Amino acid sequence: MDKDQRLRYSRHILLPNIGLEGQERLAHAHALIVGAGGLGSPVALYLAASGVGHLTVCDGDTVEISNLQRQILHGEDALGRNKADSAKASLGRLNASVEVTALPRAVGKEELRRLCAQADVVIDCSDNFATRHAVNDACVTARRPLVSGAAIRFDGQVAVFDLRAAESPCYHCLFPDTGLADDVRCADNGIFSPLVGIIGSIQAAEAVALLAGIMPGLAGHLLLVDALTMTFRRIALAQDSGCPVCRRARSAPPA
Repeated sequence: MDKDQRLRYSRHILLPNIGLEGQERLAHAHALIVGAGGLGSPVALYLAASGVGHLTVCDGDTVEISNLQRQILHGEDALGRNKADSAKASLGRLNASVEVTALPRAVGKEELRRLCAQADVVIDCSDNFATRHAVNDACVTARRPLVSGAAIRFDGQVAVFDLRAAESPCYHCLFPDTGLADDVRCADNGIFSPLVGIIGSIQAAEAVALLAGIMPGLAGHLLLVDALTMTFRRIALAQDSGCPVCRRARSAPPA
């Protein structure tokens, strides 16, 4: 780390929990961000600002004018552009030393498993159950920590699932995939703009903690946020012994 980098990240380096060693870990880390919308925007911005060396951003959608109310990675000049490509441009302006790989498409299950295996942490910023379960399955298979977030109306949630710990639950333990769940869409229900900033910032904090070698505060827990009353509830999560996703992975050797 050169003189300019030490100065840039000096406020991190001053923290005993991070220090120079933790900042070096961030510089050599690789984070996979699934979704570059409302949640992915603060996640990507804070990970890039924090000096995470390599970010891979996946999103197959294009920027629409209704996104600009909350998706702060994108400006008016990005309208009609793919969100992953727009994210790469924004992050490059923020921190040119961070390598950003943009995947401007929806990734299939096999590619997702490969991407998760290559990353040190995966941050799920998607907006539908099918993607969340696919990301969880890939993280469980590769035994990579998953920072999951969701937000709608005034309600948000964050959880950390880390199958490297034997007692950790997975996303499927919390939300079993029955095939019957309906996605609740912002376009139909609305969303409070700062809420995605709150949830995404918490996701970023947990991801940076993991990468810097700090135990994340939400490991094995679910944080519920009500932005209308500004109340927070923290719930301990139990592993489902009958979960077909993580039970299978625990009996298999690491990928």
